[in-house]
Amino acid sequence: MRPSASGASELTEAIVHLQPSVYAMKSRPVLLSGVVQPSRRTTLQALVLGAGWLTSPILRAAPTRSVRVAAASDLKFALARLLANFQKATGILVEVNFGASGNLARQIRQGLPIDLFMSADEAWVEQLVVAGLSRRLPNGTHDRGALYAQGRIALFLPKNSAIQPDEQLAGLRTSWRLVEKFAIANPEHAPYGRAAREALQRLGLWEMVRPKLVLGENIAQTTQFVATGAAQAGITALSLALAPEVAQFGKHGVLPAELHAPLRQRMVLLGQASPQAQRLYDYLLSPDARELLHFYGFDN
Repeated sequence: MRPSASGASELTEAIVHLQPSVYAMKSRPVLLSGVVQPSRRTTLQALVLGAGWLTSPILRAAPTRSVRVAAASDLKFALARLLANFQKATGILVEVNFGASGNLARQIRQGLPIDLFMSADEAWVEQLVVAGLSRRLPNGTHDRGALYAQGRIALFLPKNSAIQPDEQLAGLRTSWRLVEKFAIANPEHAPYGRAAREALQRLGLWEMVRPKLVLGENIAQTTQFVATGAAQAGITALSLALAPEVAQFGKHGVLPAELHAPLRQRMVLLGQASPQAQRLYDYLLSPDARELLHFYGFDN
């Protein structure tokens, strides 16, 4: 089922009015229980955009001396909370550009000025290391970065869908007639799209699904397709399905990790990364950060 008329209207309005811009957190964000609380419209804007600079009602045009981060779209809501905590503790401003990991890596190779790259697939980080774009260590080698999480995928369905989620997708198979469009991220540059394809192949469902596939540019856009009812089912990142901002639009079932190659998520400091970027990097590897990532479904 599609969302209510009012919900669909809000989503449509968000799509029409949202434009990518560069933003950074204010020095004193509005916090409720230590977490930035975006409005419903802002939540939909962030999800609909899929790629672009992090925006919220508490953001303003970025100053010149901020930490610049390129991050995989599965991190949208988890990273917003992490950065709110980091900024509260340090006062350091951070800009975040979200997108598919492959697209972000390509933009970095083409000159996108970034301090920290957080990929959903370590292979994209390794390509940048081989290209000599990561920071140079004292021993003369290029930094390979660190694993910060391992991602999981989930079947995502509209809230009122008659299809029941399960880890072997038996409910999807038996109720396939109810599906007109099935959404996954583009496997060519989105790691979560590749994992979705592998899981469907392993379950013997790929040929059934292919004629009804709709590809998102990244995993956030894929999730938006299902949340708006443009697709009746899809496979998304567990981190997005678990986010309270997204969960209100759908239901999900976690898929076994054995169905696809591990989503080993690696980050790396690039080029002339600033000391402030190093502090963010260290924070993201801290026990507090790992605990929050675990809350969003990431394995550590």
